[in-house]
Amino acid sequence: MFADDIEILAHAVVETAASRGLTIATAESCTGGLVSGALTAIAGSSAVVERGFVTYSNAAKVDLLGVPMELIERHGAVSEPVARAMAQGVLARSPARISVAVTGIAGPGGGSVDKPVGLVHFAAAGPAGLIHLERRFGDIGREAVRADSVRVALELLLDRIGA
Repeated sequence: MFADDIEILAHAVVETAASRGLTIATAESCTGGLVSGALTAIAGSSAVVERGFVTYSNAAKVDLLGVPMELIERHGAVSEPVARAMAQGVLARSPARISVAVTGIAGPGGGSVDKPVGLVHFAAAGPAGLIHLERRFGDIGREAVRADSVRVALELLLDRIGA
């Protein structure tokens, strides 16, 4: 179902989190649950995957994660502040110890000069703190942006787990 490298990363996340007794939750917009899907494709993931939020709309980000609407209005849904708020909102609304959030523009439409297709913001939070990454994958196609976003999100989870 997923590319081999994604399966390898997901397996590493599940194995490492399980060995440290950590649970994970996700907040996904442009990936639409693919990060959770990659994790739950791994046998034994039920020991570490606590829940996943698919917050595709701005209303979902506000209602489910507590992202302030003013933050979305000021910076846009695809922004560092919103990604950070999503990652923090996951931890506030679940017993998980590690979170990852993804918000971006997968295309083919929806981009602008300031926020082009392929722009994705990531945030991950946990005991080691909160980090943010911005990636500009370019207009490489919707599925490629989403797949590359899953890879980055899994790598961020490994970073927060301390692998």
